[in-house]
Amino acid sequence: MGVLAAFATFGASAQEQWSKWDVDFDEDKKPWKEIEARIPSYPRPENLISFEAGKTGGHRYFIDALSLSLGEDDVVRYVLVVKAAGGATNVTFEGIRCEMRQQKLYAIGQANGNWTRARNPQWRQIGAQETSQHGTLLNEYFCADRSHPATPEQAIRRLKHSGSARYGSPTPE
Repeated sequence: MGVLAAFATFGASAQEQWSKWDVDFDEDKKPWKEIEARIPSYPRPENLISFEAGKTGGHRYFIDALSLSLGEDDVVRYVLVVKAAGGATNVTFEGIRCEMRQQKLYAIGQANGNWTRARNPQWRQIGAQETSQHGTLLNEYFCADRSHPATPEQAIRRLKHSGSARYGSPTPE
């Protein structure tokens, strides 16, 4: 009887170990975990690639090619430069999660070339019909078929081969 009880205890213990193993090693069951985003160097004009973002009211949009990365967490990170029609330039370091259709602001560029971390960086949903620069980056350049590009170089090729892409565009001021 003692052997049977020991075997039953061992069986329950083994079953518990296997269920933990499944949770620990089954990729589909692991919760997504964001890696720490490292703020890149401030963009230089010769590294900017322009892209069209729909009706923009005269704004021009650029991605810093050197900042474009694909993290182990499947987040496409990049520096976005927006040259407003009125002359102002906005520089931001951002990320897009293709599968979840989300965007996050990590840092804001300052006129002196420094970065300020975003105060409350949170993932926000990019609407399916969104026509902003984020919707355009998601749908046309970074996340075709709701999956991230295989490499940063693939995303750069998509940007460069868009109808209006120019390389080495205006200086972010």
